[in-house]
Amino acid sequence: MTGNLGDVMKESATLAYEYLKAHSHLLDLDPTVFEKWNVHLHVPEGATPKDGPSAGITMFTALASAFTQRLIKPKLAMTGEITLRGKVLPVGGIKEKILAARRSGIKDIILPKENQKDIEEIKPVYLKGLNFHYVDQMIDVINIALTTTKGRNHLKINY
Repeated sequence: MTGNLGDVMKESATLAYEYLKAHSHLLDLDPTVFEKWNVHLHVPEGATPKDGPSAGITMFTALASAFTQRLIKPKLAMTGEITLRGKVLPVGGIKEKILAARRSGIKDIILPKENQKDIEEIKPVYLKGLNFHYVDQMIDVINIALTTTKGRNHLKINY
């Protein structure tokens, strides 16, 4: 891992990778792929410090996409903390995240199930055109976020 990752974000990245390895069978991944492929996670410095658990499901989705070579659906945003047991936990700042996603043209948003109450507190006019997907397990995120299509330049894997 390189770039501007705080300790909590590093922990989330490690949890995402270890969960993917331990549950590779859920994504039809041959476990030996983890012995053959190396992973490098870089979070650019930018002007905003990055730390906290909110990117957990996003990092997990990125890793799952890289290893399965399945594309991530466009116009999709997500936030949620993860655990090594595969749970998705609630995070803060939901209203601000939803408004930023909407301004960016996002159509679908994956949120922890426990954050549903936060959405119910937002005026409906700000939610128009958004589809919410509530999850409590990491594998549910993958089932929503990844397409069945492989990337254009996907690798031919021979295990």
